[in-house]
Amino acid sequence: MKMLAPLEIGIACENLDRQVTFYTEVLGCTLIGHVDTPPEKSRQAGTCDTGYRVVRLQTPYGERIKFLQPGAPPVRADISAPLLSRRNAIYVTFIVDDLDTMLRRLKDAGCRFLSGPQKVEVRTGIDVVFARDPEDNVLEFVQFADVNAYRPDLAKRV
Repeated sequence: MKMLAPLEIGIACENLDRQVTFYTEVLGCTLIGHVDTPPEKSRQAGTCDTGYRVVRLQTPYGERIKFLQPGAPPVRADISAPLLSRRNAIYVTFIVDDLDTMLRRLKDAGCRFLSGPQKVEVRTGIDVVFARDPEDNVLEFVQFADVNAYRPDLAKRV
């Protein structure tokens, strides 16, 4: 497969405005644009029967996150089990340079934490925080003592 652009992810949501506010104001993403998909096209694509709104955001590094709000609220998943104990569990990872500052921003935004309100050293030189966005999507924030050892392909960019 030859990719022509960085990876993008799409996340269904109930409240598009709330998600956009969190991802722009707390995580520093930039609003790129929005479009509406009518019901006949969403049915043809197999995404939903009601049509949906899409907002595209871009991270400071250049990846894109698309939030999609269908005409009818999506079904809520059971989030009571630990993340990796649930089938089809997903999370978005942000590799950051200052996890302590990110942790303070998440606390100030009222985020709920899976990992507790402190960073966790999961391996030597690798600290993580797992938190939930306003609609309970799981976000991982990671700080590497040596990010180039983890991603040598990015050595020129970091």
